[in-house]
Amino acid sequence: MKRAEQRLKHFNFLTSEINSVYHEAALKFGLSDSAMMVLYAVCDHDGSCLLNEISRLSGTSKQTVHSAVRRLEEEGYVRLDAFDGRKKVVRLTEGGEELMKRTALQLIRIEEEIWDSWTQEECELYLSLTQRYLDCFRSKVAGISKQEKD
Repeated sequence: MKRAEQRLKHFNFLTSEINSVYHEAALKFGLSDSAMMVLYAVCDHDGSCLLNEISRLSGTSKQTVHSAVRRLEEEGYVRLDAFDGRKKVVRLTEGGEELMKRTALQLIRIEEEIWDSWTQEECELYLSLTQRYLDCFRSKVAGISKQEKD
């Protein structure tokens, strides 16, 4: 097996494992992955976040985000407010603030603890290499021509 192929498999494995840990955390909190992503995004934006921004930040489809927001809204954790025309902003209710503190904020604190345990050079190296990978991958995917269905 080529070295690049081995590295790619290892990279894909690590990415999947990281996603599995987030899934495990959501389950422990009694939340779906999509509800966890909504709470995380709103927490990361100080209690309110544009609906379309949640989808962009999480890499989750708009439909999935809308469904999760609808469920959280029905449960009284968030509310949707009009913002700048047709846009919607997701805001935490008082109950949502409490839920966020017990869930998403815990994850963010764990992540911060990990980042704080790394040297500044390690953080910068990780971020620069990840950004470089993303830029290259995005560029190469943009170059793929649309395939016709058989």
